[in-house]
Formats: sequence, structure tokens, C-alpha cells
Amino acid sequence: MIPINDKEKKTPAEQKAKETPEEKKKVKSEPAAETKKAEEAEEVQKEEDRQGSEEKKEEAKTDPVNEEVALLTDKYLRICAEYDNFRKRTQKEKENLYGDIRANVISSFLPVYDNLVRALAAETQDEAYRKGVEMIMNQFNSTLEKLGASEIKAVGEKFDPALHNAVMHVEDETKGENEIVEEFQKGFKIGDKVIRFSMVKVAN
Repeated sequence: MIPINDKEKKTPAEQKAKETPEEKKKVKSEPAAETKKAEEAEEVQKEEDRQGSEEKKEEAKTDPVNEEVALLTDKYLRICAEYDNFRKRTQKEKENLYGDIRANVISSFLPVYDNLVRALAAETQDEAYRKGVEMIMNQFNSTLEKLGASEIKAVGEKFDPALHNAVMHVEDETKGENEIVEEFQKGFKIGDKVIRFSMVKVAN
């Protein structure tokens, strides 16, 4: 064995005492440098994770499957909205069509009503005949009521161009302004829809 010189043997304290200031500075700076490198590596990793997450989001947005699903969903909602509008429009058209047909049917029977009115206004000595005409008129009025038709009020009411047709005008101080004093032909309506205007005489 090679003998070890006792002079070359040094304790840790002696070795530390023998270190130069540059060596001491280097030893102290090494942990700080390692900490800084670790922090930089952590920041780099975070940045990479963030970028990766954004890339995944962009991929999800541009994914053809997701785009197809979005387009089909939008198309489905549009079809549902269009169908709902079509259903409401069709229902309204049916209601209007029914009202128009009903008004036309009632209008075609009004000449019969007018003849019954004239028959009742005519003088007769035959009470059985008169009673028979009254029964027919009552039945006719009942049928009109079932169909939703109602008479337009005239005599004593104020003239309304939306309901009445003035064919005569008279000055009468005993009557009010635009007051209807006589009705020549009965008017009818269904709800707010006029089937036939009342033909009237208006005062003042």
C-alpha cells in the first residue's frame, strides 16, 4: 500500500477554511441557480399545458362532427318553428273559411227572412195563417241564432256607418243627432263581421 502523508490529510473544517472566496461564492450560487432552473422549467410546462388546452378547444370547434351536429340542430329548430307557424296559419285559415262559408249561407237565406217580415206586416183576417207565419219566423230566428248570427240594432240607436246604411235623412227636433228613426231592412252580423248592413232612415 502507498503510505498516506499525514500532512496531506485535511479535516472538513480545514478544507472549508482553505476554500477561496470564488469557490465559496460558487457553492452558494449553485442552489439558487438550480431553484431558478426548476421555476423556469415549471413555467415552460405551464405554458405548454395552456397551449395544449387551447389547441384542444380549437380542435373541438373545428371538429367536423361537432359542426355537423350544430348544423343539424339549427336545421331541426328552424323546421320546428316553420311547422308551428304553418299550423297556426292553417288553423286561422280554417276558422276564417268556416266563418266566410257560414256568412254566405246565412246571406242567401235573408231574402226568405225579408218575405216573412212582409208577410207578418200584411193585414189578414185569417188568424191561423198569421200564427203559422209567426211560427215559421220564430223557427227561422232560432236557426240564425244557432248559426251565430245576430240582428243589428237600429231604431233608437245612433247611426254607425260600420253597421248601418243610411238611405234617407229627415229633420226632426224631437230626435237626437244622427239618431235612427226607421229601419227599412234588418241587418245581421256574426260576431264583429257584418253579413248585411241595416237599411235605415237617420234624423238630423
